[in-house]
Amino acid sequence: MQKSRHDLWVGLFVSIGAAALLFLALKAGNLLAISFEPTYTVVARFDNIGGLKPRAAVKSAGVVVGRVSSIGFDDKSYQASVVLELEQRFVFPKDSSAKILTAGLLGEQYIGLEPGGDTQNLAAGSQITQTQSAVVLETLISQFLYNKAADASSGGDKK
Repeated sequence: MQKSRHDLWVGLFVSIGAAALLFLALKAGNLLAISFEPTYTVVARFDNIGGLKPRAAVKSAGVVVGRVSSIGFDDKSYQASVVLELEQRFVFPKDSSAKILTAGLLGEQYIGLEPGGDTQNLAAGSQITQTQSAVVLETLISQFLYNKAADASSGGDKK
């Protein structure tokens, strides 16, 4: 009797631990935020999406208003085509802008929507034309180093 009671507690503890690991794995993979709200899709094209991934958040004023549905490449315009699924309860003017932002210095990337002033709203199948690409840290560092090297070769610090 005593052994079966210990087995029950060990089994319960292991089950809780497995559930906690599953929760953390889903949270880390951005799969836990599943919404059953009705959505509509809009498309945004970017020159560079950096490390943006499908299921990334779409935020406006810090509130999650949708998710990135899919990412593709348009071989005619040579741009990344990002399909956004926005919840129907959130409507945005047609001239809204989208930019790829980073949560923290090296955090995950998400899309930030800034509403415009148009009287017509985005509808299913609309395209967001005003976009700003991701800031790639490696590009910024290489430009900084190139500028420093150019300054050093041209005389640098003249007083």
